[in-house]
Amino acid sequence: MTVTWEELGWERVAAGVGRCRLPRWDCTVGLVLGEGTALVVDSGSSLAEGARLRAQAQELAGRRVTHLALTHPHFDHVFGAAAFAGAEMYAAVGLDAVFAYEREELRLDAVRGGLPEAEAEQAVDALPVPRHLVSGEWTLDLGGGRQALLANVGPGHTAHDLAVLVPGDPEVVFCGDLVEESGEPQAGPDAVPSHWPAALDRLLDLGGADALYVPGHGAVVDAAFVRRQRDELAARFGVSP
Repeated sequence: MTVTWEELGWERVAAGVGRCRLPRWDCTVGLVLGEGTALVVDSGSSLAEGARLRAQAQELAGRRVTHLALTHPHFDHVFGAAAFAGAEMYAAVGLDAVFAYEREELRLDAVRGGLPEAEAEQAVDALPVPRHLVSGEWTLDLGGGRQALLANVGPGHTAHDLAVLVPGDPEVVFCGDLVEESGEPQAGPDAVPSHWPAALDRLLDLGGADALYVPGHGAVVDAAFVRRQRDELAARFGVSP
């Protein structure tokens, strides 16, 4: 018997496209189904969470997870990455250097954010460096007519922001934390506020007026919400329209 998205606590966004809204940090993980393939977007906040997400994704897909895309280098989105061993991993150019040289800061940020120290250390020690680095756009052919476009739209929320566009009717854009619905967008020390509104302009160009935009935290939104958040960020950071 085929399991449904809802039975596993996932939300179906479009045909063959869904997302899981995780507890505690309200972080989004996406899933895109192809023919014999499955793309997961972000990996959860710990190895245990990543393992649960992989098992659920594979149950929904009926196949192993073949691709993993990381939207940006924050612990709640990437610390489950090692649980996806064997999947081809994609990220924005520069995220590889963060993983290679800034592991201690990633660990400290996770502990400050409330992740138990043992889980943070375990995740950092196992953190894999992505093999595939996106500098502009990269189209994945997932089979059966399904494609996913990975786009390096940052900097903004971080210096290494990746969005994932899934063509279809409707089109779906996984935004990472460039867009947040359940709270004000967070600008930490690695944010690039002066470029954030322009990143959202690129995001809107990517998806268009009729796409569904899946934020890194919160409910799915439309282009009008993204445009409003773009204007609010421009006012907040003193960026000219």
